Amino acid sequence: MSAQDRADASPSPSHAMSPGEVQARLDVGAEGLSGPAAEERLRRHGPNRLPEPPRRGALLRFLDQFRNLLIYVLLAAAAASALLGHPLDAAVILAVVVLNAIVGFIQEGKAEQALAAIRDLLAPRASVIRDGRRQEIDAQEAVPGDIVLLEAGDRVPADLRILSARGLRAEEAMLTGESVPADKSADAVPEEAALGDRRSLLFSGTLVVAGQARGVVVGTGAATEIGKVSAMLAGVETLETPLLRRMDRFARQVTLAVLALAVLAFGVALLRGWPAAEAFMAVVGLAVAAIPEGLPAVLTVTLAIGVRRMAARNAIIRRLPAVETLGAVGVICSDKTGTFTRNEMVAGAVVTSAGELAIEGAGYGPKASIMAAEGGDPDPETIGLLRRLARAGALCNDAALAPGDAGHWQVLGDPMEGALIALAARAGVAAEEPRLDAIPFDARHRWMATLHEDGEGGRILAVKGAPEALLPLCRHEAAPEGVRALDPAAWEAAAHRLADGGYRVLALAEARLPDDAGLADARLPRLTMLGLVGLVDPPRTEAIAAVAACRSAGIRVKMITGDHPGTARAIAGALGLDATGRALTGVDLDSLDDEALQGAAAETDVFARTSPEQKLRLVTALQAGGAVVAMTGDGVNDAPALKRADVGVAMGRKGTEAAKEAADMVLADDNFASIAAAVREGRTVYDNLQKVIAWTLPTNGGESLVVLAAIGLGLALPMSPVQILWINMVTAVALGLTLAFEPPERDVMGRPPRVPGASLLPAVLAWRVVFVSAVMAGCAFALDLWATARGLSVEESRTLVVNAIVAMEVGYLFAARQSRGSGFSAEGFRGTPAIWTGIAITSAAQAAMTWAPPLQWTFGTASLGVTEVPACLGAGALLLVLVEAEKALRRAR
Repeated sequence: MSAQDRADASPSPSHAMSPGEVQARLDVGAEGLSGPAAEERLRRHGPNRLPEPPRRGALLRFLDQFRNLLIYVLLAAAAASALLGHPLDAAVILAVVVLNAIVGFIQEGKAEQALAAIRDLLAPRASVIRDGRRQEIDAQEAVPGDIVLLEAGDRVPADLRILSARGLRAEEAMLTGESVPADKSADAVPEEAALGDRRSLLFSGTLVVAGQARGVVVGTGAATEIGKVSAMLAGVETLETPLLRRMDRFARQVTLAVLALAVLAFGVALLRGWPAAEAFMAVVGLAVAAIPEGLPAVLTVTLAIGVRRMAARNAIIRRLPAVETLGAVGVICSDKTGTFTRNEMVAGAVVTSAGELAIEGAGYGPKASIMAAEGGDPDPETIGLLRRLARAGALCNDAALAPGDAGHWQVLGDPMEGALIALAARAGVAAEEPRLDAIPFDARHRWMATLHEDGEGGRILAVKGAPEALLPLCRHEAAPEGVRALDPAAWEAAAHRLADGGYRVLALAEARLPDDAGLADARLPRLTMLGLVGLVDPPRTEAIAAVAACRSAGIRVKMITGDHPGTARAIAGALGLDATGRALTGVDLDSLDDEALQGAAAETDVFARTSPEQKLRLVTALQAGGAVVAMTGDGVNDAPALKRADVGVAMGRKGTEAAKEAADMVLADDNFASIAAAVREGRTVYDNLQKVIAWTLPTNGGESLVVLAAIGLGLALPMSPVQILWINMVTAVALGLTLAFEPPERDVMGRPPRVPGASLLPAVLAWRVVFVSAVMAGCAFALDLWATARGLSVEESRTLVVNAIVAMEVGYLFAARQSRGSGFSAEGFRGTPAIWTGIAITSAAQAAMTWAPPLQWTFGTASLGVTEVPACLGAGALLLVLVEAEKALRRAR
């Protein structure tokens, strides 16, 4: 029996075994699994993911499309028509209903596929030891026996038995219900320990909130603790957003109003002597004309298209309400590193007691030029101090560098630590002393320390951290002649000088210890200061352009960072932020009450040295001032602010799983320009939703007003009910749906953000419904009278009116797609592939209805002559001209 077989057969739980016993059971050593062994175990155990949640079958999804008040009304009308001896009318109504259901069914399937793809894009990564080196893999590829490295902010990729830990705490509320994070260690616990007491285990899906750990995978996929309860957690992600709920409520209100109007019209028709069956069929035509039965499906399509467009711009929507909220964002609060900047830290300057050095090199590669700050080659003493400092920076480090594509080096871990490793390589230092112990970086004390064998009969303690945190721990400074008393004022001045130059400043120190000393023996207040490193992360070129685009769109961009105020101001100035003359620090914010903070938050664009609580206060203060806030973040400390913001935006590459979990949107490329692009798409989505409404309601209103006017005036219907049904069946999908594919209008980022919760039927749209309906009805009756005067038959006259109505809906389509601009423009007439495809389909359908004998018999139509066709086209052109004239007058006012 192999070790793996013994592991699977062993009844002893991992939490009750020692780390060595667990590793022996899983047949894995300190070097981790080999590549072939990992592949074999992946084949054996399968991918590390939970089983797919149960989904509705295709039949149930299709039947759900009929669960709508609008559809119920149409089905009732179809049943009544059949009972009254109008099977054709009933069949056409059913065709409209089924066509609408098919569209909704197809789009819901596409939306589910899109959400599944988004889940794949957001799959977490895991840092593992394989073949003796650290590697980044998809969490789905983790297998039993993998050695996993974790730090604060990481989501645990699988069930792990802890091998070593320091200051480790994990948030396990999703499994245990305990709101307080649990302390973890490598010590075994009793076999009968309850789930919440198994302190030697980390569970898949939980969050590491503090400390560092090394663990071995003991369970993946369905074999994890979360896998055992996945059936209770499984659920289908809703596709409904607040806007869709408002639209559904709006559609119900319209339906009830139409039903009331239909009852009134039916009574008027009876009083005018209409036969009951004929009056009822006229009212059926009225109801079908006025009810926007296809509107919910078209709106869902519009949102799905917006999600797809945003994903193409590296903005992955996790919660669909964010699509519509993005269009109203008025303030974007963003971190600096990696979002505004390239996230490629470079050690550009080094200060030692012997002088300052300028280092010019790109990325994380080993090549760079080193020169004195005032120019020329540095002296050997300064180079000696540089190497000593660089060695400490490489030792006190958890990152690794690996060659990437096209000769570029990539960092595995913190970019700042990667820059220190690159600095060591550029200084010609190979720091290979084995690590014995470590004190992880903590935001409270703001430094990190590691203990190493010196190789010279002793041990070395390497420490790095913020200058203001490390200087109080130092008694001496390294100098060319050896060690001398520390000059704190000189180092503080140097740190301020670097920060004012746009550098992120890091201090490095060391202490020599006896060969048997441990961290408990180290006296940190007696360190020797080695020097300062100025790290620079230049702004992204595209971020500068994105900030300018946001400013023109009336969006205020604010930088909230943990960096030094001078560094923050320098980067903000390069980006072109508005108010960069001063930077408020966390200390400044704490001195302000809520009212004063609200004013400061509105007036200031740069905030430095901020804590999680202060970020949360800033977002809350901005919202209290009426702003719709988007907040970016990448760390555990950003999660509260991300959750509070109207749109939380997490970083996809360097973001922790805690940040992604709290966010509404994830940036796949960690680029601020993608936020601006997402806002642009969010505004476009909302514009297109408005265009769909602005086209649907007036055209439905025109059709229904024709019926109402005929009943009210005692005239014959210019169109039969079945012909009205035909119009709705063809145009609702072929024309209305095309507006969902509209590109952004030219001024989409040149106008202020929309007001949140704005009415779906603003005054201008309500007026447009009345205006267009009146013009369509007037044209329909005018053409009917013209046809009668020329002696055309009833069939020919109705065919003329039907084609004219469709032509007017096509003409109005060009006016509706340019909500702010003119339809009489190259851009307006150029259209989109979707527009011209929809017009082609509509034209072909109308031609078949007009001239194909089977459809003539079905719909009671007749062929039109060369005189009537131009009249139909002229009606469409007339409506376009009148609407554009009305728009021009409104713009002139």
